Amino acid sequence: MRFARSKRGLRLKTVDSCFQDLKESRLVEETFTIDEVSEVLNGLQAVVHSEVESELINTAYTNVLLLRQLFAQAEKWYLKLQTDISELENRELLEQVAEFEKAEITSSNKKPILDITKPKLAPLNEGGTAELLNKEILRLQEENEKLKSRLKTIEIQATSALDEKSKLEKALQDLQLDQGNQKDFIKAQDLSNLENTVAALKSEFQKTLNDKTENQKSLEENLATAKHDLLRVQEQLHVAEKELEKKFQQTAAYRNMKEILTKKNDQIKDLRKRLAQYEPED
Repeated sequence: MRFARSKRGLRLKTVDSCFQDLKESRLVEETFTIDEVSEVLNGLQAVVHSEVESELINTAYTNVLLLRQLFAQAEKWYLKLQTDISELENRELLEQVAEFEKAEITSSNKKPILDITKPKLAPLNEGGTAELLNKEILRLQEENEKLKSRLKTIEIQATSALDEKSKLEKALQDLQLDQGNQKDFIKAQDLSNLENTVAALKSEFQKTLNDKTENQKSLEENLATAKHDLLRVQEQLHVAEKELEKKFQQTAAYRNMKEILTKKNDQIKDLRKRLAQYEPED
């Protein structure tokens, strides 16, 4: 404001000198005609117009250079500046600036030894760096708190999904255990029958050997046949187990359970990916 006031004072002195030069150079006669007066005023108008235009252009360019310095410093510190052009014509604010200038002129004329009440701004290039860094730290801390809150929410959702998955897996295991018990029961029953058959054949074979009958060869053939029957029955049992398992997989309960587990696994994978995105870096 001191710089602008000094420049404004110089321009006003220039305008005053234009009028003074006109008075000294042209106003030497006592009477003037209309044409002479018009010529004098036109010349004065041209001179004053040139001076005022030069001052306005210089003021505009000076403001551009000042703003350029501010923008360069803001770009250096990655600051986001916002301006409101309408505030430049706010009469209330302009009056406040005028009052501030008057107060500055008054205080500069008094030349106080020490002014404690009037705060001063820290320079942006040196002392202001700490304040800017503190503001940036506060902003990052707030953003970190928000991320922590979102991370906590995602962790709760992931825990809930894992609990639900565990319940479904346990239900599936119980269902498979029941099905396995049924298979074991059928298998044990078939094996018991086969063991009884083999035991009976062995008993008969042993009895035949003890009696030393002539049917030893026939009994041996019967034993071989029984062994083949045992293998055939075991093969049939294996086929029956596969068919039973295939029928179980085709049941609606198994398909629904498998579909639910698949969806839950996909949800858990998605939540883990989202959780990895918000985990703080070391």
